Amino acid sequence: MNPITMAPTAQGKVRDLYDLGDRLLLVATDRISAFDYVLKDEIPYKGQVLTQLSCFWFELLDGVVENHLVSSDVADLPEEFKPWSEYLRGRFMLVKKAQMFPIECIVRGYLTGSGFKDYLKTGTVCGIELAGGLENSAKLPTTLYTPSTKAEIGDHDENISYDRTVGIVGEEAAQTLRDLSLKVYETAADHARACGIIIADTKFEFGTVDGTVVLGDEVLTPDSSRFWSVDDYEVGREQPSFDKQFVRNWLNANWDRTGEPPHLPQDIIEKTSEKYIQAYEKLTGRAFER
Repeated sequence: MNPITMAPTAQGKVRDLYDLGDRLLLVATDRISAFDYVLKDEIPYKGQVLTQLSCFWFELLDGVVENHLVSSDVADLPEEFKPWSEYLRGRFMLVKKAQMFPIECIVRGYLTGSGFKDYLKTGTVCGIELAGGLENSAKLPTTLYTPSTKAEIGDHDENISYDRTVGIVGEEAAQTLRDLSLKVYETAADHARACGIIIADTKFEFGTVDGTVVLGDEVLTPDSSRFWSVDDYEVGREQPSFDKQFVRNWLNANWDRTGEPPHLPQDIIEKTSEKYIQAYEKLTGRAFER
């Protein structure tokens, strides 16, 4: 639970946001969401993994894309937040206030999840036609950019065409978002594969700061991406993952999607926490400090 007694300016499924004027304080809690619900149980260390992994990627992607990060050092916390330094350590980002685009920039390198279901029914993924005969978890012949709208908590994102994004943000911005998304994904995917992880798909959020497009929110985490093991990868089946698909799979087996989702068993909570930490350690090559 977030012990900060100051009410957040806004609250997402996982993050609490505090408006500091020209900057924002983003605090990643240990909440976890699935199927548009925030679950009743928290995942220990999850917020720290999301924040520290995002900071790692922002550093690695320097020169590829600009980002909104100012600092994640507790020494730079505003005075009013210093009483909660120990809770915030490793789980907050002080960021530039960006004008965010109302688009989720989704990139797919592999055929899986809702994309595979879409393909089986229509031969397409989000309206993009693919060759026949592709199997579950197959590497796509071409990396796909499949944007969606940003939904409010409890609502579903809506997949939209590239032409629709042009209508929403304009042609120049739509092209920039697509090109940056693909470039960031390919750069990260190359790094991850060398670390033994396949990034099957991911989503990015972008905004502008003083007219410059920047990468914002969280980046390439187990919440926003599907991570598979290179060693365990096998086409034609679902893949073991280092992300919250583990929780989704348990919910699919134990909940009929009516009413509120059930509590997670303790062993599922602990295994999910370990998977997040494993993803961090494999991708960064650093030991995670609990």
